[in-house]
Amino acid sequence: MSRRLFLSSLVIILITLLLSMLSVNFVFQRQFSDYLTHSTEAAIEQLPERLSSSYLSNGCWDPQALNNIAHTLPLGTEIVLKEPSGKTMLTLANPMESMMHNGSGMGMGMGMGMGMDYSVHEWKTKTLNVNGPQGILAIAVVHYPASARILNPSDASFVSAIYRSLLLAGSLALIIGILLSYWTSRRLVSPLQRLTKAVHRVGEGHLDEQVPISTKDEVGQLATAFNDMADNLKKQEYLRKQFTADIAHELRTPLTSIRSYIEAFQDGVLPADAENLTIINEEIERLVALSSDLKDLNVAEIGALKPNFTQINVEELLDKVIYKLYPLIQEREINLEWEKPKQSIVIQGDEHLLTRLFYNVLHNAYKYTQSKGQISIRIENSTLDVRVRVRDSGMGIPEEDLPFIFERFYRADKSRARQTGGTGIGLALVQQITQLHKGTIEVESNLGQGSEFTVILPKKPEDRSKSPSSEH
Repeated sequence: MSRRLFLSSLVIILITLLLSMLSVNFVFQRQFSDYLTHSTEAAIEQLPERLSSSYLSNGCWDPQALNNIAHTLPLGTEIVLKEPSGKTMLTLANPMESMMHNGSGMGMGMGMGMGMDYSVHEWKTKTLNVNGPQGILAIAVVHYPASARILNPSDASFVSAIYRSLLLAGSLALIIGILLSYWTSRRLVSPLQRLTKAVHRVGEGHLDEQVPISTKDEVGQLATAFNDMADNLKKQEYLRKQFTADIAHELRTPLTSIRSYIEAFQDGVLPADAENLTIINEEIERLVALSSDLKDLNVAEIGALKPNFTQINVEELLDKVIYKLYPLIQEREINLEWEKPKQSIVIQGDEHLLTRLFYNVLHNAYKYTQSKGQISIRIENSTLDVRVRVRDSGMGIPEEDLPFIFERFYRADKSRARQTGGTGIGLALVQQITQLHKGTIEVESNLGQGSEFTVILPKKPEDRSKSPSSEH
């Protein structure tokens, strides 16, 4: 990839340079040709005065003076000097002209390779009077190129210098472009190569792999996304291992208890009476409940659990849940405050799943509320959704544990995990059932001051995206 990127950049630079040089060459040719044409016109306009001065200074048409004038004529220019009567006296031309026509000299050499066209396509003729004090001294018939494309040595030297400078500038630009292309390709590709190696290492199981983030551009954003993904994979791997350990623990404890009782029965240590069999039955029911909860949670997580939506009266549903838990609450002498709404609140939901949801929330509050504590239930009604708040005066949840309380088998108070009972996946089911109803659940807790769980359910799940109160 680095090589392809470098070559692509190099091709772009070469094309840009070539087009730039061609554009400069085209503009230079036109501008310089116009300059030469104006110079030729100006030189020709000055010819009568120069010829007159030469004649008056020497008293005749001095060959040496005329030769000096000929050397200054623009190349391609020919002057036929005639007497006033029309008789031809002599012809003047730049001596360089014969050298160029013979192909020997400097003129042809300078013309080659400079991008200039030295052929003459159109000619002009001017007839000029050479005046003196006594009248017309001579008539000069000037024949010259309409556009000056033939260069004299000084012009050729100037053009040559321009093209050498242009070639040098292009070469320097090409070298700088190559270096910049190489640096850019390395700068872009190196992070991607490091990222590729990191991906392979993560694929091999090295979930601690991270890539350095040196920029904030798209490559830097990709590196950030990779690091976040690696962190999430590491977390999921930790949760998977924790889940395996927790499920093994949850299964081993009741099975160990059952085996101990059976061995005691076989050894005659304990009688197989109703009391001991009841204990074994409770452990079996615990295993059945764990199996059922795991099945329901797995079905919900893979999206196979399809709720059967019907019209649900929230107050009546909560009354049923409270009725089931009330004996336990009374036994612990917990004060239950149930603020019923002033009017009936009906939502669309699955009655069986919502019963399980609120049962788990209330049972969780009961488990962590001490004797003679308090549990309060309150419903808040709005246009699009319903909020059910369950607050307890229990031990509270440490702040660092709040993000994990909806994970399977996670318990904030691990020292009381066995005492409080349960399968350890009740809140995980609560979250899944809430999400199935397009709702959300919020938790506020202070250690030593209790917790408050707020279940937010839309009255119609399809309206959830429209509810302003559902955005958190």
